Amino acid sequence: MRVVVDLTKCQGYAQCAFLAPEAFRMVGDEALMFDPAPSAEQRVKVLRAAAACPVQALQVDVADLPHPPPEEKVVAAKGDRLRRDGRIVIVGASLAGLKAAEQLRAEGFTGSLTVIGDEPEEPYDRPPLSKQVQTGFVTSTDTTLPRRRDIDAEWRLGVPATGLDLERKRVSLADGQEVEFDRLLVTTGVRARPWPVPEEAALDGVFTIRTRGDAAGLRERLLAKPKRVLVIGSGFTGSEMASVCVELGIPVTVAEAGTAPLAGALGGVIGRISAGIMREHGVDLRTHTKVNSLQGEDGRVRRAVLSDGTTLEVDVVVVALGGIRNVEWLESAGLAVGVWGLACDAGCRAFTAAGLVTDDVFVAGDVARQPQPMFGYQFLAMEHWGNAVTQAEVAAHNMISSETDRWPHLEMPAFWSLQFGHNIKSVGVPPIADQIAITQGSVESRQFVAAYGYKGRVVGAVSWNQGKWLDFYQQLIEQAAPFPLPYDMTDPPADRTPVPAEFPERVFPAHDATVVVTGHDPSERRAVLIRSSRRR
Repeated sequence: MRVVVDLTKCQGYAQCAFLAPEAFRMVGDEALMFDPAPSAEQRVKVLRAAAACPVQALQVDVADLPHPPPEEKVVAAKGDRLRRDGRIVIVGASLAGLKAAEQLRAEGFTGSLTVIGDEPEEPYDRPPLSKQVQTGFVTSTDTTLPRRRDIDAEWRLGVPATGLDLERKRVSLADGQEVEFDRLLVTTGVRARPWPVPEEAALDGVFTIRTRGDAAGLRERLLAKPKRVLVIGSGFTGSEMASVCVELGIPVTVAEAGTAPLAGALGGVIGRISAGIMREHGVDLRTHTKVNSLQGEDGRVRRAVLSDGTTLEVDVVVVALGGIRNVEWLESAGLAVGVWGLACDAGCRAFTAAGLVTDDVFVAGDVARQPQPMFGYQFLAMEHWGNAVTQAEVAAHNMISSETDRWPHLEMPAFWSLQFGHNIKSVGVPPIADQIAITQGSVESRQFVAAYGYKGRVVGAVSWNQGKWLDFYQQLIEQAAPFPLPYDMTDPPADRTPVPAEFPERVFPAHDATVVVTGHDPSERRAVLIRSSRRR
């Protein structure tokens, strides 16, 4: 049996934990942990829990449903050759890739469907790898995503895509084969950014967390009770790993080059709250501190030299320095790719290097960089679970629909994190804000909501153990509500005065030109993408 919970929807009502306590449990006031592969004996309880969820956040594999309702058949029109006989290729056997495939079949696509992935496994859920897997609640092999329907696809797994020929409409694979397409969807996502010194990154005991293999190896080391774990970086992954170490009783040091944990995502005000919680739980948090080098003996990591002049004896190092978007295979394809990902319009159609919109190549998930109409049409890349799902569904619909029937992707960005027993959830795009105000609850009690404002309007909100209120804030963001909020709020704090949000200075992804332009007449002018000489 396979289960997944959309934790952007979950509001901590705990009906699932009451009905199937072996598979679902509450952490703190409202955070949920779940077993993605419950035993067959729990099947009836899990199905009851899925039916009882007030927000319908639980998804169960279609094979486990007792009597799947008959699907409404969508019949392609006689002239709709693409929907009936087209060839669609999805590069990226990911959450977004699977959801797009399901949406294509749901909308009546009966042509050939090929899914290409560089890993040998079928799509699996990544958030549990740094949470449930590391605490031992589940194993990494139990994270396969449930299927909502039969997608009747040809799976080409364990063979990465290496190139794209737009003119011939072919994807090149690492084994020398080519796959032809009428429509292509890119869902290649991101990979973990490695430690920048290859010799040090190769030391036994140095880990990143992105794949099942990463998670399984790290879990094995944590079971051995290392004397000290060093976490490099204190974004969400780094903070969650520090929380896991505390839960397992393992001494942990967090080295953060910035001012505070989570400051890049939620700002300095919230970052200081996070830093206080870390230290309250015994984490050795070092802000304004870089790791100068990792040192090993007999091929295993033994020490870390920090910029504050100290040397730590460590057995395990977790590198949590963000991700790198998987676009190298597209660098010669003439598309608008770079360190920011693959640019596309609001309908998920990829841009060429010249800024033209393609009609045969679409993009979804973490690798996509898309204009956000609700946020001044800024091009933003959203590495969030819920965004991958909704963007994939929009892309799939648009791939087989006429121009007049296409949808814009206007989903509200949302994400969550579970750390130190606290449920942190956010909606909107806090990093573009210039101000923040605590609008409900109390920071001291660790139960509060903060709203973010930019130039007099609400652009984001974050809750700390108060996720039930975020639907209201989402509506405010969608309606371009004024900031500061002119409303009487439930459980208001004594002081709602806005203060600077204290985000790090935003750095444009490339300071140099990204294309060269040739030709003189309009019919001759072309833009060609410049390859970076530096590889990360």
